[in-house]
Amino acid sequence: MTEYDYWKIFPRMPRKVTIGDITIRDGFQHEEKFISTAAKIFYAEEMILAGCREIELTNLGNPAGIPQFRDAEQVLSYFRSDRFLKRIAKKGIKPEDITYTAVTIREPAVDRAIELKNKGIGLDRILMMVSTDPEHHFANSGTTLSMYWKEAERCIQKAADAGIKMCGTVSTIWGSPITGATRLEDAVEFTKRWLSIGAYDIEHADHDGSASAAQVYRYFSMILDEIPVPEVHLAHFHETKRVASASVLAALQAGITRFEGTLGGLGGQPANFLDDCPMRGTGEYYYKDPRYVGLITMEDLLVMIDELGIEHRYDVDRVLWLGEKMEKTIGRRLRSEAIYNGRTLKEGHMEFARPGLKKLIEKQGEKPGQLVPADWAPRATLPEKYRARS
Repeated sequence: MTEYDYWKIFPRMPRKVTIGDITIRDGFQHEEKFISTAAKIFYAEEMILAGCREIELTNLGNPAGIPQFRDAEQVLSYFRSDRFLKRIAKKGIKPEDITYTAVTIREPAVDRAIELKNKGIGLDRILMMVSTDPEHHFANSGTTLSMYWKEAERCIQKAADAGIKMCGTVSTIWGSPITGATRLEDAVEFTKRWLSIGAYDIEHADHDGSASAAQVYRYFSMILDEIPVPEVHLAHFHETKRVASASVLAALQAGITRFEGTLGGLGGQPANFLDDCPMRGTGEYYYKDPRYVGLITMEDLLVMIDELGIEHRYDVDRVLWLGEKMEKTIGRRLRSEAIYNGRTLKEGHMEFARPGLKKLIEKQGEKPGQLVPADWAPRATLPEKYRARS
């Protein structure tokens, strides 16, 4: 007989997940207009109040290359302020339960994170990144892989001495926008390299929407066979072909318990234009139309996870409300379907029912809830050619 219980078919599939929000950093980095400091603080704070406990707040790289984050210190200061601490205390949220992250691709950014930590407004966790494609890695960091591994090793030790955790990101796992196909085995080895030099956790990143569900399941199964500690692994999916939800499901089936997304599916490469001025970014965009790239949509991801019956901590309706507001902040229609079409409600939408069915049932002499004619057998008899063979 076919097994109908999803969790018996996929015994590693979790009943509870952690979903981080990276709207303020990864989402806003692709925008070609400056998002105000007030807006960054508003959305980050509201996501925390909605249930987020892992949140990326900024990028500490040189503002000359990523001016979207020239307000990094102001944003970080707010989340260590008395005003914020009092607000979350009223909601029963403990500050120590929230992990604040910033991206620190190169050593000067790591040094800046340590300085901010010493000033009392620092991060709990920072992030460095390698790509399994050397060309993509060079485009992001300006170094060879060998140079970068040595730099990362130094930075992990520095960060640890300052009480900051390091997340090691492995990118281009399922393909590179520059050189194409990559090897899953290289990404598994890079994961081990990160952990061997002291990384706290690993972000496994599909940075251009290359992943397919079958390859995602294969990769994360390989990872958990080699490193069977689910809390170490974080899945990061981009959306260019509207198939990232299939990748999330495949990762769940393999046993992954940590994910992240952005409101509206914002994100992508660092912008190479801001307001009225061209920027360096990471060079020319990889995509024909940069409006239709980004991460998996937080709103839709949450609805999907919620309707699978998986525990997630969030107030889904509050996040959908935030998604509506984000469209006004950005000034265009974003990629969430859930903020328009809502959740699948068990009680339905009776306001759409046509009047008259009850009277028609009474007129026909039928019983309430009757689904077939009263003189039919209670169960259908299939013709022989359609019957299951034992």
